[in-house]
This record gives sequence, C-alpha cells and structure tokens, in this order.
Amino acid sequence: MRLTLFILSLFILSCGSVRVAYDYDSGSDFSLYNTYAFSKEQIENLEISDIDKKRILSSVESYLNSKGYSFSKNPDLIVSVDTKSKENVYINRFNDYNYYGWYYPYYGYGSGTYKPFTKVVGLLYIDIVDSKTGKLIWQGSGSGSLSSNKLSRDQLISNFVSQVLESYPPSLN
Repeated sequence: MRLTLFILSLFILSCGSVRVAYDYDSGSDFSLYNTYAFSKEQIENLEISDIDKKRILSSVESYLNSKGYSFSKNPDLIVSVDTKSKENVYINRFNDYNYYGWYYPYYGYGSGTYKPFTKVVGLLYIDIVDSKTGKLIWQGSGSGSLSSNKLSRDQLISNFVSQVLESYPPSLN
C-alpha cells in the first residue's frame, strides 16, 4: 500500500506541477501597500516572446487585483519579473523481451531500445520592491514544465504565476 501511494504521489508531482519557493522581509508591514506598477526597464529586457510577456504580466496583474491591489502611476510597489528556461534531456529504455510463458514473466531474452526525449523547464522569478525605499520586500520563484496536454498556453502560464504568487502577501500571524 505504501509503495502504491509513493508511486502515485511521484506520478502526480511529475505531471506538470510547479515547484515554488518564496522569501520576504519580515520587518515590512504589507498592509501599508495598496498600489503597484511593473518595472518597465526590466520588463523590456525579458528575453521571451511578446505574447508570453503579455500573458505573464496579465496574470500577475489579475492576481494582484484579486488581492485588492490596484495599478498606479505612483505605486507603493514595483513588480519585477524575470524568466529563464532550460531543456532537460531524458533517456527511456524500452525492453522487447521474448517471454517464456505465463509462469516465467521475468525470464527472457531480448534487447533494449533507448529513446531520448526532452522536457523544457521554465523558471519564473517575481520580485516585489517597496518603491519609496527601493528595498526588496518579497521574492518568489517557480520552476516547472512549459508544456501540457490538458491546458492552453494561457492557462498554463496563469496557473504558473498564481502558484508563485500564492504566498503573497505573506500572512504574518
């Protein structure tokens, strides 16, 4: 039973989940912030397509608006976004055994076939800076697959951004 649960949890985790990490300045009073803007210079330097850039910014904006923040030309917060991607190469080995019958499923002979495949992993970094002091107050990052059979590219990026921002603002109990 434990082995089944372990294998099932590995399968679920490997199917497009986003690994997230975040950190924040515990000395900052997040209740004082109400408005935000994007770092124009940093956004212009992102090395991704304009379509994906629009998707990310729209998702960040949607998330922050849902938390009660509003976009402003004189913001309390400056939001910076950075991205990277890497291509991981994996090799699967497929056996083509000739089995000896129903009683001996593991005894046979044959050769293995090796099939390489690649998976692109995206990295998303979101920094939130106090615009008055220039101090970094929150930082989140996520890494995960940039492809999905179930989601459109818009949904994939929106989910990715939401998971990274899920812990913003931090609850300081």
